[in-house]
Amino acid sequence: MNQVEKRFGEVRALDHISMEIRKGSIYGLVGSNGAGKSTLLRLIAGVYAPDGGKVLVEGKEIFENPEMKQKVFFVSDEPYFIGQYTLHNMADFYCRFYPNFNLSLYQELCELFHLPADKKIATYSKGMKRQSAFLLGMSTMPDYLLLDECFDGLDPVKRQVVRKVLSDAMADRQMTAVISSHNLRELDEICDTVGILHKGDLLYSKQLDDLRGEVHKIQVVFASDLSKEQLSQTVSLMSYQAVGRFLTLIVKGNLAEIEEKLNPLRPLALEALPLTLEEVFLYEMEVKGYDANVIFH
Repeated sequence: MNQVEKRFGEVRALDHISMEIRKGSIYGLVGSNGAGKSTLLRLIAGVYAPDGGKVLVEGKEIFENPEMKQKVFFVSDEPYFIGQYTLHNMADFYCRFYPNFNLSLYQELCELFHLPADKKIATYSKGMKRQSAFLLGMSTMPDYLLLDECFDGLDPVKRQVVRKVLSDAMADRQMTAVISSHNLRELDEICDTVGILHKGDLLYSKQLDDLRGEVHKIQVVFASDLSKEQLSQTVSLMSYQAVGRFLTLIVKGNLAEIEEKLNPLRPLALEALPLTLEEVFLYEMEVKGYDANVIFH
C-alpha cells in the first residue's frame, strides 16, 4: 500500500497511507471510531477503489481483480448473511465463489463453535453471527483474512477458540491476517505486528518484538534523591513517577545499556518489569504528543 487516499465526499477517511504487511503475519490494526480501520480493510479486500495511490496484494491491484479476490476473505464488523439462509446454505453459497472452500474444515469448525448449522442465521445472537462469519471465512482457505472487530461480542472461551484457529492456520499454511480492534489487550497475545490509525493517518507500525525490546518499565530506589530532569540527562525517559525515593520509570532503549547508565547513580534496588502492549503504545503516543485515551477508547 503506497500513498493511499480514500475520500467520502468532503471527508478524507485515509490520508496518504503507506504500509507493508508481511506475508504470514498477524497484523493488528488499532484506532478509535472513525480512525479509518474499516475503510483500510475494505481497500485491502478490493471492496473500495482508492482515490489516490495503490493497494497491491502480491504485487497486483486488488480492486476489480476476481482472481486475487478468491485469495482474500473480509469479515465485516456487521457480517452480512442472505435472508432466511442457514449456515449450511451460506457454505453452499461460498462454495460457488471460492474454489478452495474446505468442507471438512467447515464441518470441523461448526462442531468446534457448537453452532446449529441447520437453523436460520437470522435467529442467531450477535456473537453467533460473528462466529459464523469467521468460520465461513476460514473455510474458504484464504491466503489473506481480514477481520473487523472479530472479537466483539464473543465470550472468553470463544475468543480463545478464534485465537487458536488463527494460530493453527498461520502455522499450517502461512495465512496472513489483518485484525482491527479498539483494544490492544485483545491483540497482545496473537499479533506479531501492530499499527495505529488516527484520523486517517498511520501513526505507528512496528513488530511487537521490536516494541517490547525498546521500551522498559524500571522500578528503582536510589541512595540519594534524583529529579526527573537529572534522570532525563542520563537515560531516554518517557515517564517518571515518584513515591518518596521509590521511582517507576518508563525508559526507551536497550535494557542492558539503560542499567549500565543507571549504575553510577548508585541504585539500592533496581528491577525491570514487563510492559503490556497497551502500555507500550500509550507511552509511545504520549511522547509523540497524542492523547492516547482518545486513540484507544
